[in-house]
Amino acid sequence: MAVSSTIYPAYFVSAAAGDRRASDSGAHPRPEKLGSSSFLLGGAPRFSGLSSATILRFPPNFVRQLSTKARRNCSNIGVAQIVAASWSNSSQSFEAPRSAVSADAVVAPEVAAEDANLGAGGGSESRFVESPVGEAKVSAAVAKAAASLSSDGSLAVHAGERFGRGITTDAITTPVVNTSAYWFNNSDELIDFKEKRHASFEYGRYGNPTTQALEEKMSALERAESTLFVSSGMYASVAMLSSLVPAGGHIVITTDCYRKTRIFIENELPKMGISVTVIDPADIESLKISLDQNNVSLFFSESPTNPFLRCVDIELVSQLCHNKGVLVCIDGTFASPVNQKALTLGADLVLHSATKFIGGHNDVLGGCISGSEELISKISLHHHVIGGVLNPNAAYMILRGMKTLHLRVQNQNSTALRMAQFLEEHPKIIRVYYPGLPSHPEHHIAKRQMTGFGGVVSFEVAGDLNTTKKFVDSLKIPYIAPSFGGCESIVDQPAIMSYWDLSGSERVAKYGIKDNLVRFSFGVEGFEDLKADILQALEKI
Repeated sequence: MAVSSTIYPAYFVSAAAGDRRASDSGAHPRPEKLGSSSFLLGGAPRFSGLSSATILRFPPNFVRQLSTKARRNCSNIGVAQIVAASWSNSSQSFEAPRSAVSADAVVAPEVAAEDANLGAGGGSESRFVESPVGEAKVSAAVAKAAASLSSDGSLAVHAGERFGRGITTDAITTPVVNTSAYWFNNSDELIDFKEKRHASFEYGRYGNPTTQALEEKMSALERAESTLFVSSGMYASVAMLSSLVPAGGHIVITTDCYRKTRIFIENELPKMGISVTVIDPADIESLKISLDQNNVSLFFSESPTNPFLRCVDIELVSQLCHNKGVLVCIDGTFASPVNQKALTLGADLVLHSATKFIGGHNDVLGGCISGSEELISKISLHHHVIGGVLNPNAAYMILRGMKTLHLRVQNQNSTALRMAQFLEEHPKIIRVYYPGLPSHPEHHIAKRQMTGFGGVVSFEVAGDLNTTKKFVDSLKIPYIAPSFGGCESIVDQPAIMSYWDLSGSERVAKYGIKDNLVRFSFGVEGFEDLKADILQALEKI
């Protein structure tokens, strides 16, 4: 095969551009060495004088270089890594791979002049700043810009992607990396990985570059050191409890919560000798008593809760628990990071079902836990053994959904508040549960720790089970379904949807769920359309 008289310089790029955790698995640059360092520094490539008779030879395990145009065209199909070719008539020109004993010589790869000139004004000055192995290598300008993103809107769009994402690509969107495992150049590089000198994911259960970008975005929104994304919100709860509560430990939870969480805590944790105290979300005295009388490991509560939207005083609870050396985890699913930041209020961990507001489109399952590097690492160790991995395609869908998180939640906040006020005045509604209303028992707490009150309103209809069922069935816009937080409005009657297996008396006594309770998750439809739909349904009963 002959070489064209036009020679294109070889570009060196890597999909793995860095990770927030030097000692954790992550997508980092894979250092490769071309035959001439002077070429990397801008000197003339050593193949510039090749004749048309030159034969192109490839080293062992060679991954052929793609042109800049090809890289751009391929960036959306999950190109995990593109490495530079070394063109030569002699195989002697390829340098030996780095060894474990020479790890101190590892340097991050340079980028071709064309890519470098994409920085501010281009020029000969490098647009990259040095960073230790295991940390993302970003420009000073980019680092400064990233630090300047203070609004949730900007972070929802750009965090984890615009600044220092772990995949080198010219695409605006983060590619989906569909792979079950990650390869190593040689055994020495594998040893470097095992001894923390080279960062990779190694296996799909331990991490993925697409998922990593998502985790970085959530950490930015929650002001967290680290985030772990998993397959569902329920798995996030199970992984957190299983990792942080020792056998024979004791936890404190609140009465109002997702029923499956309560079932796991009451049915599964006792098998490990873990006991539980259940208190009212606002019962601080009972919390103090439990902290004094038990060797408590963890306080765990939703805020707002499901379905009555009760609110825990996160700051006060955190102070009381920390005085006793107790961890605090808040499930903020009903709030979303836009409305409430539990970590800044003192909680150690915040958990979300990303299926709801975070994903926001009723089309993907996921869950996440954010907190300190120390705690998330403990949960990750358990997660890597047990599984519950978020599929990279799901990670991409959640990334996409999060870019409009602030817009959707602000709209839903407004609709839900106006609808709660309207419903509270309607004669066929007995009671409305919404933290944005002065009538709510924790309204004073919600005002202090939330910037918006969420898109879900619960209320009790004047009537029995069948009357309430008729109201729900008369609605035309919302779907009858067991979820919330998406663009489409969703309604359900908890007595039927989640508690049908219990008798009415048992359901009321243990959970407070009456036959006439309705939970309404408002989507992003027009307020007047939703109001008119509710009015016509109320007229049917």
